[in-house]
Amino acid sequence: MRPVVRLPGLTEKTSLAIPQYSCITRYTASFFSASPTNVYPMAPKRKRADMTEATFASPAMLDDYPSVKAYRLLEPGPVVLVSTLDTSQDEPKPNLMTIGFHMVIQHEDPPLFGVVIGPWDHSYAALKKTKECVIAVPTVDLMEKVVDIGNCSGEDVDKFEKFGLTPLKANRVGAPLVRECMANFECKVEDTKLVGKYNVWLLKVVRGWIDSEKRNQKTFHHKGDGTFVLDGETIDLQERMTKWKEYQD
Repeated sequence: MRPVVRLPGLTEKTSLAIPQYSCITRYTASFFSASPTNVYPMAPKRKRADMTEATFASPAMLDDYPSVKAYRLLEPGPVVLVSTLDTSQDEPKPNLMTIGFHMVIQHEDPPLFGVVIGPWDHSYAALKKTKECVIAVPTVDLMEKVVDIGNCSGEDVDKFEKFGLTPLKANRVGAPLVRECMANFECKVEDTKLVGKYNVWLLKVVRGWIDSEKRNQKTFHHKGDGTFVLDGETIDLQERMTKWKEYQD
């Protein structure tokens, strides 16, 4: 016996015995006709495209590269010094640390930098407390000193004194500028949402300084594993940057 389907709006007396089709059925205007006027069989389901079957060439000519070393090829900018002021003692103490993990977040006003500074760094506590620092950009003549600064702790030594660097009074923050560096950027912490999980601090640049005599000296970049590269030849393709005219000098 065929199953009975009760259509909305029909009484018990007008219930129709309609075959159960696995298709789309269109009935006549008269609900009292049990025969469908047209039956459209369902189209077979299409097999979902399998992207693994795309006809790309094999990467067999390439070698595997450890993903944990990707930063060595995506290094974003020059090695910099971070100057902070430790105010936890009766006499505030300036400190320096070396970092290679940083990036430009925003170049519009206000300009924002991102830096990675974690609890293992002596400067972490000072930055967390004061919410201020200076990003100083050294040139190649300071390379060995900068590397050595990154291989000792401000908890044990006064790095300005040990490495013969000169602290200068900043204008907007308590941390000092570094006289010997090509550029100094006074920064205030803008956002700490990423600190807890990734140790990434967003810094707002509130004042910038540059030593014009060092402006054209080379900076150096960390490739990882204690190796560095210097700035290379400058190639001017400004005329091709047609989408970014507003940011050009």
